[in-house]
Amino acid sequence: MTHERGFAARYDQRYEATSMRAAVLLFPGSNADVEMVRALRDVVGVTTEVVWHRESKLPADTDLVAIPGGFSFGDYLRCGAIARTSPIVAALREHVARGGYALGVCNGFQILTEAGLLPGALVQNAHLRFECRDVFVRTETVGPFTAREGTVLRLPIAHAEGRYHADTATLTRLEGEGLIAFRYCDAGGQVGGASNPNGSLHDIAGIYGGPRRNVLGLMPHPERMSEPLHGSSDGRSLFDALLNAVSLAA
Repeated sequence: MTHERGFAARYDQRYEATSMRAAVLLFPGSNADVEMVRALRDVVGVTTEVVWHRESKLPADTDLVAIPGGFSFGDYLRCGAIARTSPIVAALREHVARGGYALGVCNGFQILTEAGLLPGALVQNAHLRFECRDVFVRTETVGPFTAREGTVLRLPIAHAEGRYHADTATLTRLEGEGLIAFRYCDAGGQVGGASNPNGSLHDIAGIYGGPRRNVLGLMPHPERMSEPLHGSSDGRSLFDALLNAVSLAA
């Protein structure tokens, strides 16, 4: 396991139920890494390693790089702005360029936009409050992490800077190319109005990017709603869809 300063003690890899391999990037201030490791390793059965941000290489044969939520580097300057300068991000860019999968959740989504791996930006919530509650999102397109269009998922959010913003040209491209992965909605799948918790343009909760939709960024936390003890396993569908995509590509 790649680590620094005893971080390996936080993880005890025990499962290798699938051939898929994942790396979870760890930055100073990450706080959802343990949940991401559990969802990937214990719930879905993916061989998972934790990689400290100062490393320059990913583990061999990595299929998925997951960037968890938190407050990397204390969210100084802008959320994700300092994390994008970490050595491991160069390896992440190479991984994405050759078609490897990347998942950024919450702060991970912010890091992906700051690193230029996804378009747009995540800015302060419109009402200037931190949001921590369950929301509903609707899958808008089929992709490696989204098996079916129109599925409504209940997922938790925890962010103060989760409002997706982009210029008109970028929004037009996202809409036209079917790159919007999730929109905020109500329990019945209706988009708009009070179901949008942060004022995101076009009600965007997550987007695809990369050379073959191999990069996904989203603000809600699927890893925190991935098994029955969480009250719902809706989030597991993202990991199961990716596992299937990796299996079909093998």
